[in-house]
Amino acid sequence: MQITVTAKIQVQVLPEQRDLLDITMDTYRNACNCVANYIFQTHDLKQFSLNKALYYDLRERYGLKSQMAQSVFKTVIARYRTILENQHEWIKPDFSKPQYDLVWNRDYSLTQNRFSVNTVDGRVKLAYFADGMEKYFNHDVYSFGTAKLVKKHGYYFLHIPVTRNVPESLDSDICNVVGVDRGINFVATTYDSKHKSGFFSGKTIKQKRAKYKTLRKELQQRQTPSARRRLKAIGQRENRWMQDINHCVSKALAQNNPKHTLFVLENLSGVRSATERVRRKDRYVSVSWSFYDLEQKLKYKAALNESSVINVDPRFTSQTCPVCGHTEKANRNKKMHIFCCKSCSYTSNDDRIGAMNLYRMGINYLSRDSQVPDTVSPQHI
Repeated sequence: MQITVTAKIQVQVLPEQRDLLDITMDTYRNACNCVANYIFQTHDLKQFSLNKALYYDLRERYGLKSQMAQSVFKTVIARYRTILENQHEWIKPDFSKPQYDLVWNRDYSLTQNRFSVNTVDGRVKLAYFADGMEKYFNHDVYSFGTAKLVKKHGYYFLHIPVTRNVPESLDSDICNVVGVDRGINFVATTYDSKHKSGFFSGKTIKQKRAKYKTLRKELQQRQTPSARRRLKAIGQRENRWMQDINHCVSKALAQNNPKHTLFVLENLSGVRSATERVRRKDRYVSVSWSFYDLEQKLKYKAALNESSVINVDPRFTSQTCPVCGHTEKANRNKKMHIFCCKSCSYTSNDDRIGAMNLYRMGINYLSRDSQVPDTVSPQHI
């Protein structure tokens, strides 16, 4: 099984090298827009025919090297295919930000000391911040893919996809099951095979996101040049911060559990469609919460630890009693975040109940051909 992660490093660029990199990235972007216009008119996504129609024109008009021209075709084709897969219609992409896609050992090479990159005026060698990159230079374990050179806030970054082979986790190897209930009051609530519960509080996150929302609203209402500059400055700051939170939570889940752990998550693919049933003032929190990002990060971190993640039907996971199996909407008090079974009176936190039921569903998943009880034993509660 192959796992690919993106290693992001900051490149150190001397003043005399900045102009050359900027010209190269702008040239590459302009060439991408040129090819995007042609594909939008012809709907041709075959690299062979695009190469035949545009290759020499791209090289002459933009001064691209041969490999750079081929990379332009691949970049634009990939962007169109992503749009068609997600939007199901022909929408012309706009390459507005400086970028440059680099093929390993052709457009770029990387050692523990230097980053060598091809430009419109020959190759240049640059230094970079190598902290944390040491393990990736073991090429018996890791291999580099097509990287992307980007410029943000005046700094240059290299995004490198790094691939390694990991043993695939088999159901027969599973020794631990963890039910993971994702929510807002608790980012993640867990219940495992040792019958222990864990909580990752979301209180601080809710408060900080509320501050970001208020700040953006105030700046948008001012409609002044300084307010627009401030909005641009904060940019994706909230998104980056939330991704860091998800990295920390998923890392803790993967590392605090042994190898061959099965993480059981709810399938929340339709969570956005449920916003019509949420009060308008609460919709921002419900819709913008990064459940999917946490799931994706947990999946690859679990795979690196020879563990696996499955998604199960989320219906009634917070309404079903894990002791007696009684299911009723009135079992759960959403305002108080308390679950109290109307049949056996078992009481607990509603998110913990969700994690317990997910754990049970994971046990049933592993024992599909055997008789497994649908409830959690009372002595384990």
